[in-house]
Amino acid sequence: MSERVLDARGNWRSITVSFQVSKEEGDAINEAVALSGLTKRAYIINKLLDRTVVVKSSSKTYKALKDRMDTIIAELKRIESSGECTEAFLDTIKYVSYIYTGYRLTDG
Repeated sequence: MSERVLDARGNWRSITVSFQVSKEEGDAINEAVALSGLTKRAYIINKLLDRTVVVKSSSKTYKALKDRMDTIIAELKRIESSGECTEAFLDTIKYVSYIYTGYRLTDG
């Protein structure tokens, strides 16, 4: 049994939930978490409970988006002439575009 932990909202967190994923799924989860600016726990709980994930605006989130966009641009340049593109890469482009178009830096 896990140790009981009181979170910031006053909820006791004493249940551990875990599951295995493939390397590709793990990479996709880690990327989505990094781009959201949330903790992995907060991101996964929000997604599992079908809650809207609101991207937390911060310089760290902005840098993660910028770095991922740089990677996407480099990959698009590489595949421009060959026309090869994986489904996972297209999903990443859609997700980053969705976040990027709604992303606004705020003061504080």
